[in-house]
Amino acid sequence: MLDTTDLPDDIATLKAMLIAAQSREAGKDAAIARQNAQIASKDEHIARKDERIERLEKLVAAFKQAAFGRKSEKTDPDQFDLALEDLETAMAAIHAEDEADAPAGTKTTKPRATNRGSLPKHLPRIEEVIEPESLVCTCGGCLHCIGEDVSERLDVVPAQFHVVVTRRPKYACRACTDGVVQAPAPARLIQAGLPTEATVAHVLVSKYADHLPLYRQAQIMSRQGLDLDRSTLADWVGRAAFELRPVFDALIVDLKRSTKLFMDETRAPVLDPGSRKTKTGYFWALARDDRPWNGGAPPGVAFTYARGRGGIHAERILQGFEGILQVDGYAGYNRLIGPDRIGRNIQLAYCWAHARRKLVDITRNGTAPIAEDGVK
Repeated sequence: MLDTTDLPDDIATLKAMLIAAQSREAGKDAAIARQNAQIASKDEHIARKDERIERLEKLVAAFKQAAFGRKSEKTDPDQFDLALEDLETAMAAIHAEDEADAPAGTKTTKPRATNRGSLPKHLPRIEEVIEPESLVCTCGGCLHCIGEDVSERLDVVPAQFHVVVTRRPKYACRACTDGVVQAPAPARLIQAGLPTEATVAHVLVSKYADHLPLYRQAQIMSRQGLDLDRSTLADWVGRAAFELRPVFDALIVDLKRSTKLFMDETRAPVLDPGSRKTKTGYFWALARDDRPWNGGAPPGVAFTYARGRGGIHAERILQGFEGILQVDGYAGYNRLIGPDRIGRNIQLAYCWAHARRKLVDITRNGTAPIAEDGVK
């Protein structure tokens, strides 16, 4: 039998109780939904963390292999730098995410030191002054400047192409028939060509100093609506190389006037048409740098390409030079001081850094007093 002693006396009160109970249940459902959303968000955050941790572990393993692995297993230096960049980028992304996820008011990141004065002084400065919304105090008086905070940020204007329009008006006399007067057309690096000398220089620096292939430069230009084929850029480079040849020859002559030079050769992959692979060529560097001992000659370096590494190439490049030549221990340079040399007075000075490197290798393998003395 139902006990009705505790039930409300009227229907209105009972209805209000039912509505309140439904509201409590709806609140509970909403709270549960919020908790589930928070749990899902945390699970997603943890998954991203785990993914980044796994990536960092792989990058650290690659870093260790490149730095401490066997010589035959070490990563190529360029690949090593790329791996290091990835590692640093991933770390920065994690730090930024941690800072963004921290609750407001609880961020305890270390304040950055001011960078004022750290940027090169020769860069132009564009100053902006940010004033308060009002210079009137709450008491009604005028505010006066008592100091300022100054910060500097590095800004950039991306490379922009523009068109140089050259107009040469023609003039004629109405009183006679002596002809038409017009200013001569300015000389061009490429006759009837599109580029200015600055454009060609930009392509050369991008290719040889920044290692940006011509096809990638063509892709960059296409983003600004310039439809230039890679072969067109190659034509510009070839013509510029012809025009720059006298500068190179003059640099070589100037370097050979020195009494002290440095020379070294390095491998360079060269395309081998028809074989679908590359062959090995060599760049021979002839350099002068008297700055360490405050010498008067300006620094300079010239690179000469040769198909091989034989000493005959060094002999050809150094034709006309007399003085001290600093080299490594490569035996090919002995040709320069051999008994068959004619009319040359070259003295080889071997690199101390190469000799020290060998002594350091010996000291790493165990106790070696003589090698240790040599390193000291």
